[in-house]
Amino acid sequence: MAFTVRHTAASVLIWISTFVSSARIYPANEVTLLDSRTVQGELKWVASPTEGGWEEVSIMDEKNTTDPHRIFVEIKFTLRDCNSLPGVMGTCKETFNFYYYESNNDKERYIRESQFAKIDTVAADESFTQVDIGDRIMKLNTEVRDVGALTRKGFYLAFQDVGACIALVSVRVFHKRCPLTVRNLAQFPDTVTGADTSSLVEVRGSCVDNSEERDVPKMYCGADGGWLVPIGNCLCIPGFEERSGACQACRMGYYRALATEGSCSKCPLHSYSIREGSTSCNCDKGYFRSETDPASMPCTRPPSAPQHLISNVNETSVNLEWSAPSSSGGRQDLSYNLGLRGTRVSINDLQAHTNYTFEIWAINGVSKQNPGHEQAVSVTVTTNQAAPSSVTSLQAKDITRHGVSLAWQQPERPNGVILEYEVKYYEKDQNERSYRIVKTSSRNAEIKGLNPLTSYVFHVRARTAAGYGDFSAPFEFLTTSVPSPIIGDGANSTVLLVSVIGGVVLLLFIIAAFFISRRRRKYSKAKQDAEEERHLHPGVQIYVDPFTYEDPNQAVREFAKEIDASCIKIEKVIGIGEFGEVCSGRLKLPGKREICVAIKTLKVGYTDQQRRDFLSEASIMGQFDHPNVIRLEGVVTKCKPVMIITEYMENGSLDAFLRKNDGRFTVIQLVGMLRGIASGMKYLSDMSYVHRDLAARNILVNSNLVCKVSDFGMSRVLEDDPEATYTTRGGKIPIRWTPPEAITYRKFTSASDAWSYGIVMWEVMSYGERPYWDMSNQDVIKAIEEGYRLPPPMDCPVALHQLMLDCWQRERNERPKFSQIVNMLDKLIRNPGSLKRTGGETSRPNTTLLDPSSPDFPSCLGSVAGWLQAIKMEGYQDNFTAAGYTTLGAVVHMTQEDVARIGISSVVHQDQILNSVQGMLSQMQQIQDRMVPV
Repeated sequence: MAFTVRHTAASVLIWISTFVSSARIYPANEVTLLDSRTVQGELKWVASPTEGGWEEVSIMDEKNTTDPHRIFVEIKFTLRDCNSLPGVMGTCKETFNFYYYESNNDKERYIRESQFAKIDTVAADESFTQVDIGDRIMKLNTEVRDVGALTRKGFYLAFQDVGACIALVSVRVFHKRCPLTVRNLAQFPDTVTGADTSSLVEVRGSCVDNSEERDVPKMYCGADGGWLVPIGNCLCIPGFEERSGACQACRMGYYRALATEGSCSKCPLHSYSIREGSTSCNCDKGYFRSETDPASMPCTRPPSAPQHLISNVNETSVNLEWSAPSSSGGRQDLSYNLGLRGTRVSINDLQAHTNYTFEIWAINGVSKQNPGHEQAVSVTVTTNQAAPSSVTSLQAKDITRHGVSLAWQQPERPNGVILEYEVKYYEKDQNERSYRIVKTSSRNAEIKGLNPLTSYVFHVRARTAAGYGDFSAPFEFLTTSVPSPIIGDGANSTVLLVSVIGGVVLLLFIIAAFFISRRRRKYSKAKQDAEEERHLHPGVQIYVDPFTYEDPNQAVREFAKEIDASCIKIEKVIGIGEFGEVCSGRLKLPGKREICVAIKTLKVGYTDQQRRDFLSEASIMGQFDHPNVIRLEGVVTKCKPVMIITEYMENGSLDAFLRKNDGRFTVIQLVGMLRGIASGMKYLSDMSYVHRDLAARNILVNSNLVCKVSDFGMSRVLEDDPEATYTTRGGKIPIRWTPPEAITYRKFTSASDAWSYGIVMWEVMSYGERPYWDMSNQDVIKAIEEGYRLPPPMDCPVALHQLMLDCWQRERNERPKFSQIVNMLDKLIRNPGSLKRTGGETSRPNTTLLDPSSPDFPSCLGSVAGWLQAIKMEGYQDNFTAAGYTTLGAVVHMTQEDVARIGISSVVHQDQILNSVQGMLSQMQQIQDRMVPV
């Protein structure tokens, strides 16, 4: 700081430099540039000038860094009242003038009066009339003036005496600043305020030691020297915690793993830290932590060995069962070798009369951390005598008009001495209803007495002392029409040529006949039904119920492609079904690209009935081919586990997907999803297939938001909720999705699927809301019988809700067909303007007949509290109660002014409540219109 004082009889001039970093500080947010009280002796101010008139004093600060633009001057002075001065007539003043002049030079000698800018004329608030030095009866005045925005290196101050009896006691020049501070672990430096009273200076903070930015820390320095609007923050780095506005290291025995965690935590069980600032704790000797364990998890140990291993031998199968280890090591992820989770396993297809030793290890997440620790329990067993495996490589050596010579290889696992082979054969058209048996002790047989030009099917099986094995796969051939053999030594070449040509022609004829008559192989009732449907719907593929087959495995072979298990790679479990786990994985068929698939597995220990029920869904899916119906890739039935392979749908079930993405889609997108579902259902309906369990939970969504109908098995549990189904003779029914005639009479048709589709529409437009909310199943049944229908979801277009109501017609013949539904949705998509009108824009229906005491008023609507909870506005229950709205009969008459009057100020919440009221009124009106007197 530097200043110069010039004094004359008329004025005092002071030079002030604006380049100042710090000086004597009075209040925390003020920096003093000049205080005459601290240098009074050096200034030597006098009442009149001396020759030359200059006196100077200079003081320079060590740092010249800050540049204040707005300066304040505090003046302390005394003033004597003119009336108390004897002999003074009219020339006495009680004010003085205050000027300033900006300059880049602190040595100016001649400054014209016209160059000065006036700051103010200063008047005294207090004056005195006499002077008594002994008693010091003087009144001191203090005035503060704003010099203004400065642009040069310094300025001169001038105090002009205009004839007053005035004494300047002190002059203090200062500027304001925001002092150094720490907020949210960010330090903000001393900052000079802005140039005017409304300016805010943005300052970026720097994180304190041992911290890092989470969001950029900022604050604003106000004109009065106060910090405003803290934004962003810093977080202590791992190993440090916030204490007293700083980041201090965690003490020994404590740790902090992540910057987003709270304070330091004590080391978990069986762990320790031996230094300050630890980000994790070391495990005690003999204890471990896996790579996926969080730092907060106690250290654990590998488990002890399993206990009480028991074996049970059944021919060439061994069942093992054991108890869990006495110690799990303190973990929950206990498993056993070969990836087993349970405590039992069945090993099949072993060699007969063979010794086997089985070892069972217990494993958990830290077993790999301590190699060599594994403890096992073992058992040695001897398999029993068993029937042989199936015969393979069946061949025909000589084929004639009336006979064939057969040969085959020994079974891969004879499981003992082969005592006998049995050959079963029959005419193909007889379908095993009339077969003959030939037995032989060798691996060949001469079959005679066959009919010419007839297709025969042969099966062979072997027998040991333990019994017969399974029959071989069918071997099929056609007898000839010529007397001489077509295969074998000595065959005439001309006859051979003619026979070959005739055989080729016959073979082509048989292949054509096979495709034409393949439906004839079905069970007779299925054949008759299919023929009737074809007659009624020419040119349309008709669904065939696999349960009408005498042998359900035949339906699987006909409609589902068998896939080799080596083509499938299971990657992870994504769910649990009734029959086993549901996994995701990859399928790579020869000559095709690898694709993602979903894999349903049949759990170990299944019964024959469970296997049939499990594979029946594949027999159903295999008949469908539509972009909005889940696609079956194939099945695995020839090895374990039995699997159903379908296309993979990345976004899972529709209801969960909508709840996860509540409010994120446009109406057009939602209608597009509904259109896809309707298209899939139209395809199924055209095939005469009735789904019976159409619901959002049974619609799958892929990554392109394409919705596909799935879940074609009604034998499973429909929901986890025990109240989710209504049991009648014949099984369980999903009440909330099922029409009255299906609940009462179990009449399932495409019309009942149309009712369910209306519920799916409501689920989609409400983003996965539960239909009928928390009403019980009996209340739902009663409400439907009384004529109640679901109100439109929030922001649901009127056209869509009307389509829902059409699907919910009591008379099933009045419900729209799926072809009509698809056409309606197509029209709405082509005309988006028709989707803009929502229920909130409709006129209020007449409710004069809907008095709460009237029998027409639906009791199923419940209480005000229940209604508010259903629309997620339960926080306003006290507002309704205090205003006297205790019944829904009173609520339905509310207007927007009424809603605002009871204290609901949010416009969004007002609209949501009034839309729901409109929905209630609409449903009441429908009840009134549709009520049929009993």
